[in-house]
Amino acid sequence: MKPIVTPAAIAAAARALKGALVETPCLYSHTLSQATGAQIWVKFENLQFTASFKERGALNRLLALSPDERKRGVVAMSAGNHAQGVARHAGRLGVPATIVMPKGTPFVKVAHTEALGARVLFEGESLAQAAAKARALAASDGLVFIHPYDDPWVIAGQGTLALEMLDQAPELDTLLVPVGGGGLIAGMAVAAKARRPDIRLIGVEAALYPNFQRALAGLAPAAERQSTIAEGIAVAEIGALPLALAKERVEAMILVDEAQIERAIGMLLEIEKTVAEGAGAAPLAALLAEPDRFRGRKVGLVLSGGNIDSRLLASVLMRGLARDGRLTRLAIDIGDVPGALARAAGLIGQAGGNIVEVAHQRLFGDIAAKAVELDVTVETQDRAHAQAILAALVEAGLPARLIDPVAANSGTRTNLP
Repeated sequence: MKPIVTPAAIAAAARALKGALVETPCLYSHTLSQATGAQIWVKFENLQFTASFKERGALNRLLALSPDERKRGVVAMSAGNHAQGVARHAGRLGVPATIVMPKGTPFVKVAHTEALGARVLFEGESLAQAAAKARALAASDGLVFIHPYDDPWVIAGQGTLALEMLDQAPELDTLLVPVGGGGLIAGMAVAAKARRPDIRLIGVEAALYPNFQRALAGLAPAAERQSTIAEGIAVAEIGALPLALAKERVEAMILVDEAQIERAIGMLLEIEKTVAEGAGAAPLAALLAEPDRFRGRKVGLVLSGGNIDSRLLASVLMRGLARDGRLTRLAIDIGDVPGALARAAGLIGQAGGNIVEVAHQRLFGDIAAKAVELDVTVETQDRAHAQAILAALVEAGLPARLIDPVAANSGTRTNLP
């Protein structure tokens, strides 16, 4: 018989998990507080062994297995973090584990899961397709299926995160929680509301996957969309149990777009010196998107995980520099004569710009036969500095214009505002 998710069940989970997991810090952020007008604490679940909160629910579920179930083994579907949690603790407990992942799962999560000893299979393009394969394996091979969010033991394990936060920062009045299938926010809501009935729980979803918000409103799931940087919360099918638990306990949902999530990843790295995956950065993205909602409040951000592919992280950071005007692309028209490139480079250097990359363009567009268009990427202090460099080039008689970092994706060019 499955247990009901109660405050007592979450307290029992906290006792069972004690010593087997990291009690991650929940720290006050002076800089984020100053930048947002709220008082901000960050719960660093990226400091768990597998860099995600998912260990909590996975271990709590594994501890509930009977001796016979432990012998037969378990199977789970996951985009990565639940997989690593199951693999890590199944290996510790001597339980055979099979993980079914969607084909687009980030390589870093696949590699870590395999390194922890689990057998990894790939099925479909979504969690729903991976889940169907995992359930089929459970039926055919006699394995115990461990759902990543629609399971009472898993939800109770995730709820221990709220108990830690309120122990570490009892002054919190608002919790901002990333939401995929709903297991984390459901467990946290049960635990937090039992201890502090006045506390507010607000969920955050990727705008491309707004399905928990839709489910709370009684709407059908949205059609599956393109991939999101927050793949850990890109869930098409919401858990029935998390939804039932959250309905009366979650105050609101906030949707954040891809650019907002990218910005939050960059801020967490620059300000807190910590790596967040897209789902883990979503709560900060929501705070930045709606600062007036949280101004003056004491807000706990759940940084749920830090498993982001290094190449993707590098891309996010460079794109952020471009959006902030700290990397600028200029198109400069020069004569195709000796010394012209050196002159343009000298002007940029005199204005304080650092040239990162230069490309010559002689063949395309309406460029004169004796002219060259330079595509120059320049490191600058900010947009005002970029504007000063552009002005210096124009004043020296070199036609120049900004290649806007957003418009450039469509091949269009704009003058610097």
